Amino acid sequence: MRTLMLLILLGFSVSLSAEPADINRGQSKAAMCTACHGATGISVLPDYPNLAGQKAGYLQQALKAYRDGQRPHQIMAPMAQGLTDQDIADVAAFYAAQRPASETPTEVAAGETPR
Repeated sequence: MRTLMLLILLGFSVSLSAEPADINRGQSKAAMCTACHGATGISVLPDYPNLAGQKAGYLQQALKAYRDGQRPHQIMAPMAQGLTDQDIADVAAFYAAQRPASETPTEVAAGETPR
């Protein structure tokens, strides 16, 4: 019982010492993500998902799963391998704070007038 209480207190103190997520640090750490997911999380390639505007909790869960081998992926697993929990929280906060891609394209063909 004494050991259990000690483990609970230790876990509680570790959770209190974690820093809050930082969007600016997240932007710096997300530099390696831009080739596939775009500078602000709007993918430049059709095969890669947009990250802008996604919920931070979802992004954290996905990155931890890639990192920990619970979600195998040939590209994402190695990318997430070196990330700490704090790195993941920061990157997730950055992408969650970005404006999501428009669901309806607003591109106008050459010579057409916007409606």
